[in-house]
Amino acid sequence: MKRKIVVTVAPVCHVGKPVPEGSKNPLTPEEIAADVAACAKAGASMVHLHVRDLTGEQTFDMTQFSRTLDLIREQSDIVIQGSTGGLSTLSLEDRSVCLSEPRVEVASLNMGSVNFGESVYINTLPEIRYWAGRMREEKVVPEMEIFDLSMVETCSKLADEGVLDRPMSYNFCLGKGTASNLSDTPRNLQFMTALMEPDGHWGLNNDSMKDLHFLGLAIAMGASVVRVGFEDSFYYEEGKTAPTNAFLVEKLVELVRALGCEPATPEEAREILGIKKLRG
Repeated sequence: MKRKIVVTVAPVCHVGKPVPEGSKNPLTPEEIAADVAACAKAGASMVHLHVRDLTGEQTFDMTQFSRTLDLIREQSDIVIQGSTGGLSTLSLEDRSVCLSEPRVEVASLNMGSVNFGESVYINTLPEIRYWAGRMREEKVVPEMEIFDLSMVETCSKLADEGVLDRPMSYNFCLGKGTASNLSDTPRNLQFMTALMEPDGHWGLNNDSMKDLHFLGLAIAMGASVVRVGFEDSFYYEEGKTAPTNAFLVEKLVELVRALGCEPATPEEAREILGIKKLRG
């Protein structure tokens, strides 16, 4: 059997990020849901969503988020991943408000603090323990977001404490974006995968990517999850931007198949990610 790869899409770019001419950044529940349905049809099996208002700003008001999930669920059984991250002034409780939405099955769990532009993206150990505890309460599977090498070992530290369950789901965030994460080089990716626990599985976000080659390298190195979407980048080839998120998914699925793998269905993605049952 061909190895199955979870294709994730993060469809909404951050506020203030320039949108190239010819690209459509979805903002309303109707726009996001239609975009996600098209991505699911193209081969995506998981969608990453922040709780945002109609302008794209992060918020603790769940109105637009829940409406978006209503519309997505009318069209697809794609895995729903909520975010507890994003640079904002929200409290730690407000940053994890998506966990109270029963259709959220997976959630991002940032494993440490990094410089972010001229500011600092703060994720302290007490905060990480709080978010992990909330995920356990709500039976949401944590995806550990890793920005540098020390955060890989933080995962093991928190698992030893009983805060995180094993096996763990690592997601390596590499690339030359605003955050001071490691650059997207084969050596850095090799270092990160060498430090993870052997029974875990891993994925990759290539922040501000200019093409798909590094995602292809990750698949070849054993990644189970790879991500595209306007939150990360509009580019699929050097100098070429995608008109829609579904276009990016189509290009990534072509690459997955060219490497001898197949995109996972949502049901197969749930098995890979350790989701026990469809919530909501």
